[in-house]
Amino acid sequence: MKKILVIEDNELNMKFIREVLRRRGHTVIEAFDGAEGVAIAEQTLPDLILMDINMPHMGGVAALKKIRQIVPLANTPVIALTAYAMEDDRERFIKEGFDDYIAKPISIGALMDTLQRIIK
Repeated sequence: MKKILVIEDNELNMKFIREVLRRRGHTVIEAFDGAEGVAIAEQTLPDLILMDINMPHMGGVAALKKIRQIVPLANTPVIALTAYAMEDDRERFIKEGFDDYIAKPISIGALMDTLQRIIK
């Protein structure tokens, strides 16, 4: 199974994602804002990162740019988690460098489908 870093400032969302991933055998590492997420990503070198877009201290797009500059993490898949759910929002986040996008509220099906596509 995979080591997955979840960067999410909402405790209820974090709890939901944590439980879904752990029940499927993944190791979950948690960060509650973008700056903390970048530091933890560099320390732990996760296999995959799930990242909220709107967070305090450093948003998801800024955190992604920093993560992409860390050589061992440059190709780590990063999936955007966001309440922005318009059709062009997905394309916008992909252009920003995210590997995929999951709209909030997050469903178990959407989360698992996306993980299966990204984790091969």
